[in-house]
Amino acid sequence: MVNTLAPERADRPASRARPSEPVLAARARRRQTVVGYLFLAPTLLFFAVFLVLPLGFALVLSMSRWAGFDLGDIHPVGAGNFTRLFAAGSTFLTPVLTNTVLFALGTVVIALAGSVLVATCIDRLRFQGLWRTLYFLPMVTTVVAVGNVWKYMYEPGGLVDGVLNALGLGSVAFLQDPRTALPAVVVVQAWASAGSAILVLTAGLKSIPRSYHEAAALDGAGPVTVFLRITLPLLRPSLLFVCVTQFLTGLQAFALITVMTKGGPGDATTVAALEMYRQAFSYGDWGTASAAAFVLFVVVLVITLAQLWVFRCKGEDA
Repeated sequence: MVNTLAPERADRPASRARPSEPVLAARARRRQTVVGYLFLAPTLLFFAVFLVLPLGFALVLSMSRWAGFDLGDIHPVGAGNFTRLFAAGSTFLTPVLTNTVLFALGTVVIALAGSVLVATCIDRLRFQGLWRTLYFLPMVTTVVAVGNVWKYMYEPGGLVDGVLNALGLGSVAFLQDPRTALPAVVVVQAWASAGSAILVLTAGLKSIPRSYHEAAALDGAGPVTVFLRITLPLLRPSLLFVCVTQFLTGLQAFALITVMTKGGPGDATTVAALEMYRQAFSYGDWGTASAAAFVLFVVVLVITLAQLWVFRCKGEDA
């Protein structure tokens, strides 16, 4: 007699349960993540080779003594390089770092004020594309050409000297006087970098609805009131971008100062980037140069965060 209640044969394959929808979705997301990282791999490798590795090597050098030739000559010194930068008698804090901050601050003030004025005027003129192109030309001109042209204009007998003499103000040795050398280079840096700021601010002005100005005019507001109460507040995102980028450019200035003054007279125009170059390539002290680079990085980070905080306090999410 056959037992119909006997269990199924062991060799019969058991049916597998279908994975739930959340499990399938999680697997799909993992596959998409893997594919995404595969596409990003070349870019990540590029940043690892040209950013992360040099940054790590610079951090090692900032705590070492190295002449820049044989890697076997790297000798750890701990925080000795940073200590020397701020030791009594060191020129890094004053005048080098002071000049750097003053240079960047002067560039931001002059470039921002001038670009706001020019962008507002361009917004009211015809052929705006032509005017924006003309003001942007210094940005596409090599720094060496700009620096040499202005250097000759500042020389005795140059254009600036001729204008001063015509006004009866007398000659001024701009690049030879320690009191005027840094402001003279600041003016050139602001002039050369104002083109990008003008482009950003004109775009910001175009994004402001005309209805706001028309409503203010109907309420009897004058041009100055409209500019201060409507235009400037609505330009805050563009102003934030210009402030941050101009400050970063000023803090990292090197080429223009090298062309125009080479840091002189004395140390009147010596900035952090130029000092780092001298320490590394002129004096062979790569450890001090790397330590100065990290100090400059901290200064740039603090100033940038301070700018973002100020604008956020005024109601702008940057």
